[in-house]
Amino acid sequence: MNIRIILLNFSILSLFTVFHANAQRFVRGKFDPRWKTDTTKTIVNLREFKSLMPRDGFEVFNNPGFIGSEEALNFYFKFEPVIAIVIEGEARAYPLNVLTFHEIANDVINGVPIAVTFCPLCNAGIVYDRRFKYNGNEYVFDFGVSGMLRKSDMVMWDKQTETWWQQLTGEGLVGELSGEMLTFLPSLIISVDEFFTSYPEGKIMLSHRKDKYGQTYGSNPYHNYDSIGNQGSHFFDGEIDDRLPAMERIVDIENGGAYKIYPFKEIRKRKVINDDFKGKQIVIFYAGKTVSVLDKENIEDSRHIGTVTVFSSIVDGERLSFKKKKRNFSDLETGSVWDITGKCLEGTYKGKQLVMEVHSNHFAFAWLAFHPDSEIYE
Repeated sequence: MNIRIILLNFSILSLFTVFHANAQRFVRGKFDPRWKTDTTKTIVNLREFKSLMPRDGFEVFNNPGFIGSEEALNFYFKFEPVIAIVIEGEARAYPLNVLTFHEIANDVINGVPIAVTFCPLCNAGIVYDRRFKYNGNEYVFDFGVSGMLRKSDMVMWDKQTETWWQQLTGEGLVGELSGEMLTFLPSLIISVDEFFTSYPEGKIMLSHRKDKYGQTYGSNPYHNYDSIGNQGSHFFDGEIDDRLPAMERIVDIENGGAYKIYPFKEIRKRKVINDDFKGKQIVIFYAGKTVSVLDKENIEDSRHIGTVTVFSSIVDGERLSFKKKKRNFSDLETGSVWDITGKCLEGTYKGKQLVMEVHSNHFAFAWLAFHPDSEIYE
């Protein structure tokens, strides 16, 4: 391991200790005494968990505040990424540079309780429905950060049943709801600029300039973490799948329990990918200006990695094929023009919205640790 990677892993470990002076390693059979979780109900080996801090060492957002486009650029760089979600016409954005320090936002949009989650070690930004039915009981979960990792990915917990959940997969691991699955909600990872261009009435989560530990939003504590030469997280146990570089960004789709992933390097070459995965027709769009939040210390200085979004290519019962057209995209059948968020701006389908496919962006090492049987696009 070269000196750069040694220093990088040291800085990541130091980040966790900043958040709580009593950070502790997991010792088999010994847990934070506050846990009421039944650890006899588990679908994984408890030795797979690494405890780096007491639970709730990261302060999550609960019902955060929001601002509009006029104020947003006083707080956020226009090319930094956000997790964008639209529910019944209301669009909200959650900046990754803020979620790096908090990892979860529990929110409600148009009566739908959601959890917006981000694990920077895996680059996994995912939105879940907080409503859950089990054995006749109906829950609205309040999620927290457990302080534990598994395969380098954040382990969440819900405060209603104290079940431990895998952030990347949505699966209950330990406790009353072990083996159950959370419901994914479709979302996009796009830039601040792309968000407000497509959703001018949208709102973006408001944060203070620093969190309670003095960490400054807009700065990146994981300096050079996503360098393509890095071999994954210091906290990852096991073999790294060598089919792709560990830190290659990928986007995933699912159909009938099977998965296919598309490396950013391939999407970037083609700008548009029209594909059929086991009968599911999809289109992938690429635009070029979104920056990484895991590159330079100052996010505004970070390299451009681009925006990748995924949609069903079926419109009004017909399959469309797409190509890049200047800053936007067009379908070959009618020449209608579409933007990176799947909105039709002009032409036959003006006003139509492509249906978002549930997907997210991940580092290859993390995704393949959980889904080793995934087909890889070539």
